[in-house]
Amino acid sequence: MDTVMRGARVVDGTGGDAYTADVGLARGRIAEIRTCGPRLTGRRTLDADGLVLAPGFIDMHAHSDLALLRDPAHEAKAAQGVTLEVLGQDGLSYAPIDDGTLTELRTQLAGWNGDGQDVEVDWRSVGEYLDRLDRGIAVNAAYLVPQGTVRALAMGWEDRPATERELARMRQLVAQGLAEGAVGMSSGLTYTPGMYASDAELTELCRVVASYGGYYCPHHRSYGAGALEAYQEVLTLAAEAGCALHLAHATMNFGVNRGRAPELLDLLDRAIGAGADVSLDTYPYTPGCTTLVALLPSWAAAGGPEATLERLRDDATAERVRHVLEVEGSDGSHGVPMDWSTIEISGVGDPALSGYIGARLDGWPTARRLLLADRLGTTILQHVGDESNVRTIMRHRAHTGGSDGILHGAKPHPRAYGTFPHYLGRYVRELGVLGLEECVAHLTGRPAARLRLPDRGLIRLGHRADLVLFDPATVAAGATYDRPRTLPTGIPYVLIDGRFVVDEGRRTGELAGRSVRRTAP
Repeated sequence: MDTVMRGARVVDGTGGDAYTADVGLARGRIAEIRTCGPRLTGRRTLDADGLVLAPGFIDMHAHSDLALLRDPAHEAKAAQGVTLEVLGQDGLSYAPIDDGTLTELRTQLAGWNGDGQDVEVDWRSVGEYLDRLDRGIAVNAAYLVPQGTVRALAMGWEDRPATERELARMRQLVAQGLAEGAVGMSSGLTYTPGMYASDAELTELCRVVASYGGYYCPHHRSYGAGALEAYQEVLTLAAEAGCALHLAHATMNFGVNRGRAPELLDLLDRAIGAGADVSLDTYPYTPGCTTLVALLPSWAAAGGPEATLERLRDDATAERVRHVLEVEGSDGSHGVPMDWSTIEISGVGDPALSGYIGARLDGWPTARRLLLADRLGTTILQHVGDESNVRTIMRHRAHTGGSDGILHGAKPHPRAYGTFPHYLGRYVRELGVLGLEECVAHLTGRPAARLRLPDRGLIRLGHRADLVLFDPATVAAGATYDRPRTLPTGIPYVLIDGRFVVDEGRRTGELAGRSVRRTAP
């Protein structure tokens, strides 16, 4: 054996009862699980008494598309016990692209990933991006074909229906991405240009996804005033396309939805009862996080980032934007009239604007000035969540964990550094919202099943040795809103492919991660 963990409390990812065992690893796989008899020995033997051994955590919603390449240590996720992230979220990422689309995406995604000028973008296709990850990354990564990026590549940033030729091009791009290893397709239906797609257009793309055995992961058209209608929309769409569905950061936010999580779960239960293949992810926090420009009405962002900036410079157009935001409730802000006091600046692209970080916005004039000065690169927290909804949704049998972690910015959301230990410390140990075995299943076995990974997510003989050892009595998120980059406690060991990426609580130099590509149906 290469490594043996003796006397661990094994929580295997199925939701079944924990048991004590010696677990031996060889050549990157789980080679033996011994519950009685002689003790296992290996070249390295760890005394795991008092520690839980679980499969590595799977982050079903990550925004580390450039961070994995920019920051080889990637402590934000490795220190949490994350061994696999799903990238390409919310319909916007960096593959497939051409030169022109890349330039636009750098501006559009600056609030999520910085302007990206410090990362050599030497790929254009999904397969080439996955090949780039295979040179060595901190944790494993799967990828969703981003529908908004595909639409930009096929027809630009225009707010209009696709022509038959453009739709054929989009179908071809989605098919190519899945053939090259993507696990499904995402969309961002409150983000441009993906939000300009009709249900019919999305259904056609989802049929392609279904033919490859992938899943559709939408950021819905509303998490606010039209939330339930938006969830029903994608349930209906996926059923018509015959496509598996994973609901991204499935929250019920804003005051209009306080206490309404049971209505969402009733929708899901009825769909599942009718045979739908549905899952969802959430983060265990109430505030959301996005870019300031995302709040604008969709018409104000038509044509791409430069067109958006030009509209913001025009006083009359800016006044129209203000009216929609504050009186009507824009589609970009989920149909809810804007309460500026809920908006906290968490990051800026221009260091000269750093004085705004941590401040709450006092109205549209400040928001407009900041959007223009920062060239749309501002990141925000939205304090609009409801704790009762958070707890209710995380109990659902189709639930999985996702950080939605944006790592860019001086004061990011603490979910980027704290989601997984926060589940275990706050919602398992302190509040008892979930039992330990059940929570681990939400973070490991269930997401692996959604991703159709036959040898990950469970502690089983022959499975990959992507594992985490944590102390159930002390595991906790260190990240707070004031100190969001603080690492967690109580997670001394993390292994990927049997290699220690965290050893005795310290990040090693191992870059054991690789791309995890779609398994053929």
